[in-house]
Amino acid sequence: QVQLVESGGGLVQPGGSLRLSCAASGIPFSEAIMTWHRQAPGKAREWVATIWPGGATIYTNSVKGRFTGSRDNAKNMTYLQMNSLKPEDTAVYYCHETESTTWGQGTQVTVSS
Repeated sequence: QVQLVESGGGLVQPGGSLRLSCAASGIPFSEAIMTWHRQAPGKAREWVATIWPGGATIYTNSVKGRFTGSRDNAKNMTYLQMNSLKPEDTAVYYCHETESTTWGQGTQVTVSS
């Protein structure tokens, strides 16, 4: 059974940083393509980043240069380092495995002064 547990969210001022973590179980993690998504209030969930098994990454344009995805295959963990945060980054952030229909509970990120 696939389980994804996100953590690391919180309240941060504009320009601040947060590091999100996602613990995965029930999947062959070292072979899994992991993604991060976010859903802002009143908006549809949107894709943020993809992290391939070997560590290669791609990002949506709005976070390029500010967010960095990574993973530790030995720990079944994926991370999203978020720098230079903006109010428009406020959302619930989710990790996801591309071959699964399971979503975690997400972690709330609020960027506000």
